Parts: sequence; structure tokens; C-alpha cells
Amino acid sequence: MKMKMQLALVAVLAVCQLAQAESKDNKSIQESSADSQTEKKTEKRGLHHSYGDFGGYGGSYGGSWDHPHEEHVKTVTIEKKIPVPYEVTKHVPYLVEKPVPYEVKVGVPQPYTVEKHVPYPVKVFVKVPVHVPQPYTVEKKIPYEVKVPVDKPYEVKVYVPQPYTVEKHVPVHVKVPVPQPYTVEKHVPYPVKVKIPVPAPYPVEKPVPYEVKVPVDRPYPVHVPKPYPVTVEKPYPVPVDKPVPYEVKVPVDKPYPVPVEKPYPVPYKVHVPQPYTVHKHVPVPVEKPVPYPVKVPVDKPYFVEKHVPVPVEKEVPVPVKVPVPVPVHVHHQHHTHHDHHTHHEHTHSHSHEGGFEPSSGYGGGDEGGSYGEHSYH
Repeated sequence: MKMKMQLALVAVLAVCQLAQAESKDNKSIQESSADSQTEKKTEKRGLHHSYGDFGGYGGSYGGSWDHPHEEHVKTVTIEKKIPVPYEVTKHVPYLVEKPVPYEVKVGVPQPYTVEKHVPYPVKVFVKVPVHVPQPYTVEKKIPYEVKVPVDKPYEVKVYVPQPYTVEKHVPVHVKVPVPQPYTVEKHVPYPVKVKIPVPAPYPVEKPVPYEVKVPVDRPYPVHVPKPYPVTVEKPYPVPVDKPVPYEVKVPVDKPYPVPVEKPYPVPYKVHVPQPYTVHKHVPVPVEKPVPYPVKVPVDKPYFVEKHVPVPVEKEVPVPVKVPVPVPVHVHHQHHTHHDHHTHHEHTHSHSHEGGFEPSSGYGGGDEGGSYGEHSYH
């Protein structure tokens, strides 16, 4: 029962503290929004454009320059976080020594290298912010001629010792006695076997796991961290540096010569394709006679494919002419001359087309001609 009562009290305290923290957060947010609104009001009134009278450069900077200028005002927002305690698990590496019960051979090259650590100073460049005063002075070096009075011509005295020594190099041949014949030492490496005594039989230790009982008091007390008050700092004013633009006059010699690069011809080689010989490797089978019989394994029975020609009938289109009867209209003789003339032309045109006629049978092209010289109807 006591444990339950304690847990209930802890939960009630935690809820109360959370409500207080939320109310404080809301107050800080309201204060920051009020500050931002006041800054916006001052910006709308145009207070940041009035720089007053600087008294220089032949006029005042009271917000009106010779050329239009727009200033970009940047707002700085500061976010403040509330520290909350949390558990941090830190991994601490430690050495574990494992005993090795047998001899370990470590090969050491002979001669072996020995590395010696020699400390030496190393220069590390650290960037340090340096405050530059505004406006800063610009120094411009202008070379000018300085005349030094010199007597021309003037005498230069060089002191030479009298008498002075002159050294002359005379080569002298020196004979070095060399014994004949002389010995030449040559280093010949050869392997050397070194016997290492090993006790036999040697003891081998084998770890055997076994259960270890650790006495534990049950139940045992567990430490429960209780909530503690955390002080929250109130927002404090932060100075923000705002850059103020101003005019800097740089003396320039007007007019001054400006070098302009002129185009100049550059020789350029144009690659012209030239014919060249290409060697292509063509494999050629070369038969090489063998003076002994060579047995080639053949699967029996084996199939032999033989091409047998088969006659295939191919249809060839042949034009077939079929006679078609054409009716011929015969007119009476008692018509007028005009009708007789049209009848003569009509019969003449039909005689050219071909067809059945009562006098000449199958009518063709020229006066009882042949059959089938024109298109069928």
C-alpha cells in the first residue's frame, strides 16, 4: 500500500511540473511575438532609414542619396531550449587478458627495425577573428624617382698585397700497391636451422565451465530517481550588430589606359585523313601430314543426312480469254438522213469493240476481223 501511495504522489507531482513548464513556454512565446511586432512597427515607420547628418562628403545622409539605395534588413531569431535530464549509457572499453598455456612462436626478422618516436614541433594555423575598424584606411604606394648626387667619374681604389703568391696545381701520379692476386669476399646467404627444445608431453590446461551461485536478497531495494526542480532562465537582451552602409571614395586617375587584348592569328593544323595499310589476320587452315594413323571415335550407328530433291508444282498465272456476247441494235431504213448517219456511227463504233453481229458472226476490229483484240465488256 505504501508503494502504491508513493507512486501516485510521484505521478501527481510530474503532471503539475509539466503544466508549469507549458505555461512558462507560452509566456516566452507571447513575449517574443510582442518583440517581433514592435520591430515590425519601427520598420514600417521608416526609422531605420534616417541616418542623420554625418557632416561630410558635401551633404547629409538624412535618408536621401544621389542614387536610390535599398537596404535588406535581416531578422535574428533566437531559439532557447529547456534542458531535460536523460540517461546516458557510456561504453567504457577495458582490457581482457586471456592466459595462453602454451608457447607461442613469434617470428622476428633479423635484423629487425627499431622505430623511435621523435617529437617535433608542428605549426597549426588557427583562424582568429580580427576586428577591423570601419572605415579603414587604404594605403597606396606611388613610386617616384629620388635623385642622389654622384661625382662622375669617381676613383675606386682596390688594395692588392705586394708581392702576392700564385699557387699552381701540378698533378702528381701516385702508385698504390695492389697485391696480385687479391682476395674478393662475397657474401653468400644460407639458411641456418636452430633447434628449439620442446618438452614432450607438455601440459595443456582446458577450462571447464561450472555453475557459480551468487546469493541475491529477494526482494531488494531499487533506487527510483525523484523529480527535482529545474531553474529556467528568463530571456535576456542580446546585442545585434547591424551594418550601416556608407560611401567610400577611392581616388582613381581619369582617364587611365586599359590594355585591350587584340585578336591574333593562331596556327592550327587541320587533320587530313590519309590512306594507310590495314593488316587483317585471316586464319588459314594448314594441313599437316602425320606419319601415323589417327583413330577418330565415331558413334555407331550414326545418322547420315542426304538432300533429296523433290519436285514442287508452282502455279503460273496464264491469261484466258473468254468470249462475251454484246447485243447490237439494228435500226429501220425509213429514218431521216441524220438518223442514218448516227446509226452508221453507232454500228461503226460497235464493230471496233467486237461482238456478235448477224452478218459477220464474231465482229472484230477491221471489217469482220478477229476476236478478242480489245477489252471485254
